[in-house]
Amino acid sequence: MDIPSLHREHSRKSAAVYIVTCSTSRAEQKTKGLPVEDPSGDIIEKLMREAGHRVTGRALVPDRLVLLRNTLRQALKSDAEAVIITGGTGIAPSDVTVEVVTSMLEKELPGFGELFRRISYDTIGSAAMMTRATAGVVKGKAVFCLPGSPDGVTTAISTLIIPELGHMLSIARRGKSR
Repeated sequence: MDIPSLHREHSRKSAAVYIVTCSTSRAEQKTKGLPVEDPSGDIIEKLMREAGHRVTGRALVPDRLVLLRNTLRQALKSDAEAVIITGGTGIAPSDVTVEVVTSMLEKELPGFGELFRRISYDTIGSAAMMTRATAGVVKGKAVFCLPGSPDGVTTAISTLIIPELGHMLSIARRGKSR
């Protein structure tokens, strides 16, 4: 058995996950009391639960630096061991998720974004270069920034996050009290 497989075998099988959807239009609908659909957030929740993880919170915030930063801080203070953010990873001027998250990361995982873009290229071609999906660690907790598209979320959760989350957390939390 190779070393990564051995590590995965001995890693935790369940983690507490907090989901944040970053979408100005959906946040405005919610503020107006209108019904809000969150297909990408719903996909994350469904796939994570099916994989045996616990969803301990969800938030919907507009693409605003201060609001997203405060929401991420609250999520990191909660019992969540991982925070998955969907939306705001593109190149539009309003896309601020990556700026907020990278300013807080203690350890960045550039391989996450590289692999995500590589996998996405097989499906959507050269448009894959326009996602700034990224991941890293803050205070022993995993943070993932995913695109807002349901297909992108499904790809990231299924092919990258679910297979490695337990392994990632076991390494990131070494020496930290739970």
